[in-house]
Amino acid sequence: MTEQTKRMRRQFCSLYAMLGNVSEAALRAGFDPDTAFQSGLEILGMPAYQRLVHRLTRMPRIDPKQQVHVGLERLAFGTANDALTLLLSEESLSGEQLSRLDLFNVSEIKKVKGGGLEIKFFDRQKALERMYEYASSADSGATARSLLAALAGGGDGEDGV
Repeated sequence: MTEQTKRMRRQFCSLYAMLGNVSEAALRAGFDPDTAFQSGLEILGMPAYQRLVHRLTRMPRIDPKQQVHVGLERLAFGTANDALTLLLSEESLSGEQLSRLDLFNVSEIKKVKGGGLEIKFFDRQKALERMYEYASSADSGATARSLLAALAGGGDGEDGV
């Protein structure tokens, strides 16, 4: 077995533990789209990879609020370079080339009648507004907790200070 095959199998296990979807994990790990599902099932049938998936699924998950914040940051500050590569490419990109493109901030892709593509992006301004709202609510929550702790006498001295 080649190092690349081992790497793809480990990547599949990581993605499967995160996504819970055999086909999607196999495709993202780089398996052939025609056999991705079957390849994923075969990997899940191997004891060594079963143990890896088990270990990975028991690991602590990222806080969903943190995931949302990271996603909003990517929308607000991410680049459009890969979308422009797709738009301006003279030739059709291969499946492998397409899978390497970061199109996270793309909301819609359409083929237009005269040829070419129409690409729509998520609204950066709205992402920034949501980040601001999130930060404001986190700040007010921290302030409220500090106030409650002070009112409850959480200080170090005898007089609660």
